[in-house]
Amino acid sequence: MRYRLGVLTSGGDCSGLNAAIRAVVRRAQHGYGFEVIGIEDAGRGLMERRIVPLTIESLDAQGFDPMLSTGGTFLGTINCSLGDVEKEIQDGYRDIGLDALIAIGGDGSMAILQESARMGGWKMVGIPKTIDNDVPLTDRSLGFDSAVRTVAKAIEYLRTTGVSHDRVMVLETMGRHAGHLALHGGLSAGADAILIPEIPYTIDGLLEAIDRTSRMRNHLFAVIVVAEGVAAPDGMICKVVDCQGRDRFQGVGELVVSALESTTKGRVEARATVLGHVQRGGPPTALDTLTATMFGMHAVDLVALERFDRMVCLRGDNVEDVPLKEVVTAGQCLVDPQGQLVRVAQGMGIYVGEV
Repeated sequence: MRYRLGVLTSGGDCSGLNAAIRAVVRRAQHGYGFEVIGIEDAGRGLMERRIVPLTIESLDAQGFDPMLSTGGTFLGTINCSLGDVEKEIQDGYRDIGLDALIAIGGDGSMAILQESARMGGWKMVGIPKTIDNDVPLTDRSLGFDSAVRTVAKAIEYLRTTGVSHDRVMVLETMGRHAGHLALHGGLSAGADAILIPEIPYTIDGLLEAIDRTSRMRNHLFAVIVVAEGVAAPDGMICKVVDCQGRDRFQGVGELVVSALESTTKGRVEARATVLGHVQRGGPPTALDTLTATMFGMHAVDLVALERFDRMVCLRGDNVEDVPLKEVVTAGQCLVDPQGQLVRVAQGMGIYVGEV
């Protein structure tokens, strides 16, 4: 069967999305002769029938291959609710004339699109992407490795100014309720403390880590990585409500700084840096480009085999697939407080909470 295959990106952007779209187009056309239609801005594009015909030639720039190394998504994406427009989205899928859809998204997008597929009888395959790495049933999601690189590089930059001024540098990362990004980035770049939502911490524990590193280096200095979803020292979660009524994490890094300085009566001088959306941008790492290519190819193969309602996933070095329903019902994949990386961090003398 010659499919008219749609592809879209949904949720927050990350590095590697364009490489995944490229892989879908190349595999679909080279391998099966499918027609590929890009859907702009995810569900909004379905609702408004905004499409872009995609071919291998259209993604090529006179011999250059920019999709492999360009961050973001040229199809556009949204990570906010569209309201009660399910019928318009369902009608859009049918009006565009899609035979199947490949959706690239995080855990929230997977849940929304899986429900749309169930209600509308869509034939859909999912590709997991998120810098938070909290999509369940896959060892890694697209975009995570690139974000870890950014966190690690930021730690490297902060260390030099911290040593120069004898300051404690607190780096606040993204991740929402999951601490994967802070843990991987902090461990790979040699942070002195890593605070994640899954493990409680104390200011006394942080100060002990600071004192330990200051004795070792003869500098009152340390790098502390704080995931945005970590509770403040008073136990409250730092959130604000934006103009669209959505909760956003904000400010825990500054509160940790204030607690360190006030508890020590100024003996510890600290500064907070919020890394923010820098973590989402930039060219993908080689690992994310490779992951995107393998995910995109496998997703198209699932379409060709008519194995729908599934999500591609990474298990070790192998790309496999799992039922979308199981992904949605599994909930977020959080850091295991007893997991290997936590034990590695503790074994390296990095404070990761409790005590």
